[in-house]
Amino acid sequence: MEKRLQGGSLLVATFLMAVTLLPCVAPAEEAGPAGAQNRPVIKAAALYMVELKSGRVLLEKNATRRLPPASLTKIMTALVALDAAPLQEVVKIDRRAIVHHSSYNFRSGEEFLLRDLMTAMLVASANDACEAVAWHIGGDDKRFVGMMNERAEKLGLKNTHFANPCGFDAPGHYSTAADLAKLTEQALQQPFFSMMVRTLARDITTVDGARKLSLHSTNELLIDPDVNGVKTGYTSKAGRCLIASMFKDRHRLLLVGLNVQDRWEQATRLLRYGQAVLRADSG
Repeated sequence: MEKRLQGGSLLVATFLMAVTLLPCVAPAEEAGPAGAQNRPVIKAAALYMVELKSGRVLLEKNATRRLPPASLTKIMTALVALDAAPLQEVVKIDRRAIVHHSSYNFRSGEEFLLRDLMTAMLVASANDACEAVAWHIGGDDKRFVGMMNERAEKLGLKNTHFANPCGFDAPGHYSTAADLAKLTEQALQQPFFSMMVRTLARDITTVDGARKLSLHSTNELLIDPDVNGVKTGYTSKAGRCLIASMFKDRHRLLLVGLNVQDRWEQATRLLRYGQAVLRADSG
């Protein structure tokens, strides 16, 4: 389960230390086509960094290798749900959806707006909220997963297949860094999705107001004012995964990392490297 972002001072100190570290020199086969001399080491099973406006790939490593995506899966779950039902729709949590509990302890029979369950799924990566959304939209999780795979096919995600809506390790559940970048670019066009993935904390309540839940983001990069998303993930098989978006100087970078070592420090370093390359090229 992902660690939620709560205390501020330690995280800020960690971030400030990370951004001051100088990038290391990487072997040529781990570097992308950006052309800079001092490319940073890529310590991940797979990685893909692209500037979205131009489509320029700045770094990549094993970008088309099929790997477990952990909770990055929830991006597709959100995209399917946003297309299928209005955000103000009331969802009564099906008892069959409460299989994987989160620390927020969503309960069978409780009613939430779809918007609020999706907030819990995207901000706090709550698996019980994710399952509740899937059961509500699909009627059961198998039908919902079918909808996810249909959408993947329409988007041209040729190396992506889902076996569950939340990202648990399972046979036939995989994606690639390049496919996840394409999926995320599509999802970021949805205003609700774009807003939620840059949210640090949010309160939600049941429809009757009987219970309030205070959600906290799992994404420690959001303490950086230039970072505006997107999603974290972790399973024992997938390792630490991350999709990060940074907007600065009219450039929007999207970074996808699967099984990333030193996730926060490395993502910060790579994003700053990408911005430096773009700034140098435009100056």
